[in-house]
Amino acid sequence: MALEDGSLQLVTFQLGEELYSVDIMKVKEIVKLQSIRTIPNSPDYIEGILNLRKEIIPIINLHKRFDIKESIKSEEDALLGGFIILQIKDSKIGIIIDRIARVVEINVKDIQPPPQMITGIGAEYIQGVCNMKDGYLIILNTERLFNTKELQRIAELRN
Repeated sequence: MALEDGSLQLVTFQLGEELYSVDIMKVKEIVKLQSIRTIPNSPDYIEGILNLRKEIIPIINLHKRFDIKESIKSEEDALLGGFIILQIKDSKIGIIIDRIARVVEINVKDIQPPPQMITGIGAEYIQGVCNMKDGYLIILNTERLFNTKELQRIAELRN
């Protein structure tokens, strides 16, 4: 969601070797790594469910979903890893992240359209790309990460 001055606040995180981000307005919370319960016969990118304050949250592994190699983690990286709980349509869904980075504010004019393919993620899942000092920042389109059928299947995990 763009702010009135034409800027966008993004929560940035590392996934594999790349820096990704999501609109801060889609983020419900960031949770440290904890054990999750696996669900038999679920798609391989669904790691399981997390009971977060008596609410069942499906946990998605974007490494598996988009065939992203996991980065080699130091002890510090492991402490900064966890889950980002997103509001996607009517559901809360957690995504596993390697390392939380920070919140950044970028000018909407600086967002470029996504290239056709970035490290296994198709352009349909990307809202845009922004050049940063250390490389580029990939802005994920949370509304397109899952199609309606997938969202329905993910929602069924909470029952």
